[in-house]
Amino acid sequence: MVIGFFGKLVFEVSDKKIKTFSNFKRDTAGRWNKHDTIGKLPASEFIGPDLDTISFDIKLSAAFGVKPYEEMEKWYLCARNGNAEMLVIGKKRQASGRWVVKQVSQAWDVVLNNGAVYSLNMTVSLEEYTERIK
Repeated sequence: MVIGFFGKLVFEVSDKKIKTFSNFKRDTAGRWNKHDTIGKLPASEFIGPDLDTISFDIKLSAAFGVKPYEEMEKWYLCARNGNAEMLVIGKKRQASGRWVVKQVSQAWDVVLNNGAVYSLNMTVSLEEYTERIK
């Protein structure tokens, strides 16, 4: 069963494969300027919305029917190539636009004697993407 996807990277659960996420966190903020004034509190000025960020953890294990290193490489390449993709969870598109992978942190848990990664944990950080102003 497909849980969602980021571009061509699919989050899914079945009796043969588990590729899902945990600790999903989305941050939304505004952009503010602070104008100093003499003898008074600074004046705040709302500039507009800031880019949202999302982070989540992924545990990849050969015991879950995936090839951990190969799956991690896909996320690594997303960060290196700077491609902006849609993020969909369930049937809901996250934000109206696309997202970029800002960072992928990886921790290899079990490495077999031939160097194959048996299991690893990743934290993926995304940032909302908007087109350049022309």
